Amino acid sequence: MPTFDIVSEIDTHELQNAVDQANKEVTTRFDFKGTQSSFDLKDGNVLLATESEFQLDQMYDMLTGKMTKRGIDIRCLNREDPELHLKSARQTITVKQGLESADAKKIVKLIKDEKLKVQASIQGDTVRVNGKKRDDLQTAIALLKEKDPVSLPLQYQNFRD
Repeated sequence: MPTFDIVSEIDTHELQNAVDQANKEVTTRFDFKGTQSSFDLKDGNVLLATESEFQLDQMYDMLTGKMTKRGIDIRCLNREDPELHLKSARQTITVKQGLESADAKKIVKLIKDEKLKVQASIQGDTVRVNGKKRDDLQTAIALLKEKDPVSLPLQYQNFRD
């Protein structure tokens, strides 16, 4: 019986490369000279540190540009509120990986509401879709790409006949 898995993952190596490139750019830009601005990647979170909120916005734009060039979908980013002090500003950006149970339930509900000839089940942070025919599975993938039930980048893995 053909199956495939729906996941939401980010290539951590490409994310590290994007953060490194953004760090390199922030050190060479004239408007950031002498500001001690930096990007730091720890535990799936990117920490932006600089002097003002305006510069935080510029740094976020730099980071998203580098991530887009490296093929990382920026819908996985979650900006938290900035921490502003007299001469410093920090902001944490969370990189979401995996499907949360609420998002997985939305995907399963969408597949069931369309009455496709497939079964969807939640398995941890993935959704497994089973069907009798390969065409039914491809229809399910096309439906998910069209409707986009969650605001996360989805990948379709382990397609087996």
